[in-house]
Amino acid sequence: MLQSTMQDDYQLTLLPILRYGRQVHSKSKIITFTGAEGDAGYQESTFAQVADRADQLAAALTRLGVRAGDRVGTFLWNNQTHMEAYLAIPCMGAVLHTLNIRLFPEQLSFVINHADDQVIIVDASIAPLLARVRDQLPNVRHIIVKGPGDASSLVGPDGGADVLDYDELLAAERPGFDYPEVVESAGAAMCYTSGTTGNPKGVMYSHRSTYMHSLMVTSTANIALSERDRMLVIVPMFHANAWGTPYAAWMIGADLVFPQQFLQAAPIARIIHETRPTLTGAVPTVLNDLLHNAPDTDMSTFRLVMCGGSAVPRGLIDGYRDNFGVPIVQGWGMTETSPVCAIGHPPKEMGSLSETDWRVKTGRVAPGVELRITDDTGAVQPWDGESLGEIEVRGSWITASYYNVDDAEKFHDGWLRTGDVASVMPNGYVMISDRAKDVIKSGGEWISSVDLENTLMGHPAVLEAAVFGVPDDRWDERPLACVVLKPDVSAGADELRTWLGERTAKFCLPERWAFIGEVPKTSVGKFDKKVLRARHEAGELVVEKIA
Repeated sequence: MLQSTMQDDYQLTLLPILRYGRQVHSKSKIITFTGAEGDAGYQESTFAQVADRADQLAAALTRLGVRAGDRVGTFLWNNQTHMEAYLAIPCMGAVLHTLNIRLFPEQLSFVINHADDQVIIVDASIAPLLARVRDQLPNVRHIIVKGPGDASSLVGPDGGADVLDYDELLAAERPGFDYPEVVESAGAAMCYTSGTTGNPKGVMYSHRSTYMHSLMVTSTANIALSERDRMLVIVPMFHANAWGTPYAAWMIGADLVFPQQFLQAAPIARIIHETRPTLTGAVPTVLNDLLHNAPDTDMSTFRLVMCGGSAVPRGLIDGYRDNFGVPIVQGWGMTETSPVCAIGHPPKEMGSLSETDWRVKTGRVAPGVELRITDDTGAVQPWDGESLGEIEVRGSWITASYYNVDDAEKFHDGWLRTGDVASVMPNGYVMISDRAKDVIKSGGEWISSVDLENTLMGHPAVLEAAVFGVPDDRWDERPLACVVLKPDVSAGADELRTWLGERTAKFCLPERWAFIGEVPKTSVGKFDKKVLRARHEAGELVVEKIA
């Protein structure tokens, strides 16, 4: 083999990203919303100042005994402190473990112990949530508390982990930390799946995978994040590194706006008005809240909104276009894929489809990701826009295994089985029909719950809709539609079924309907159908059956 003359041993780690952002984009800003009125509503720092504090954090953690490969947990909102940890912990050779602040206590203690976290950095405002499991964390040596608030609940009767003050630790150190050289294959950060079935599973991102994913986020094949952008980071930083945007923004010099816990429509509208972002990303439920509860928000500075986490309803896409004048672009991925694997920009050759028709598709597979669909026998299906199969992916930011968990069914021959059923068009556009576990198999036909949900949420009276299969004596399974109506409007099952019948095949139409106050959500804002299934099995849903 003829060798290249390139420096192929140059390590793609987060340290060059830290250095580059600090020097080249030193004046770019990190803005954190505090919720206070007036000028006190924001904490603002430059990249250079945040990099100095990252140095101090790395020095403080080193003094506490954190070494290469040690896991450091973060139990924090989206804010500057979390960004300091994003930079300091991986660059010092340790592993950033972003903890989901919405997990149930038994799940939270499981992921902390499974990852073997040695130190946890926690915001004082949510210290009581961590305190619920403090006595179940034998290997946590230090808990570092940031911000005002009562952290006494973290001090156990037996002493346990040291409870330290974040700002006092940093004040004792100086900027200019001597970071070690780290290999690109080393673990940089880890995130656990939301654990919808069984215990959450850990994914260990490498320096290289994070570097490559960050480059992709700045490309025109993704959201083309640039130094002219100001990114409002709504996606939790514990959820697949906020879809990779903080690292990509630091790399390219885009300002970052962090909303902390203020994610309701009113504070988000205020943040948008006062900071003038150009981009954001969020799950459909958050964007829906803004559309319906703050419809007068001025989003004129936005060039696009990225939406993911679950299928994006056509009504939401139309609503943002008509009401805000902002395009929604749909992204697809998972914790296991860093996460972005596909994004739904309309292609230059639109064909017979409208722009909205393209936008409701899951998206075109990203450069750097190989994707195929396979049937129940494992046979690869063609990209013809009609054949269905389970999506399998591989690439430089796709995990090859779970952390310390053997799951041979999920990984095979270098491919990750995603559990999503889809068709793929010849031009690489993916259309997910359902999760494999959610496909409704009725009388030999497959019914997509995602298609039914998206269509129903296009009805002017429907705020949310979740559809799942229930047993049926004749057809084995039939869809049950659980509907949340908008405030002060009414619509009955007959009306909705008739309306749906004009837009979908007859065999897909649900006979069973339930009207509920809210669709349950997972810790990352997705519809949680397993809760609805359990309620149905327990007889807690009032179900109307119509012919």
